[in-house]
Amino acid sequence: MRKLGRREVLTGIGVVGAAAALVGAPKAAQADQPHMHAALDALRNARHELEVADADKGGHRAKALRLVQDAIAQVERGIEFDRRH
Repeated sequence: MRKLGRREVLTGIGVVGAAAALVGAPKAAQADQPHMHAALDALRNARHELEVADADKGGHRAKALRLVQDAIAQVERGIEFDRRH
């Protein structure tokens, strides 16, 4: 089995994230901020892909994982901010 290239992984993340945004989240929760929820779904999928990737990446996978987690937290905060204002 061959390893996937970076472009293939990123394309897969985008496709799966888009599919998850369409079918994975309740419509009522996404109705107010569909793009933020789609981004959140894609980021959560990216986090999963990074978690299951081989750890042998010179620290870059671990840093990407931290950055994705930070991005998830920021999107969640943005959603909550918009709901309150």
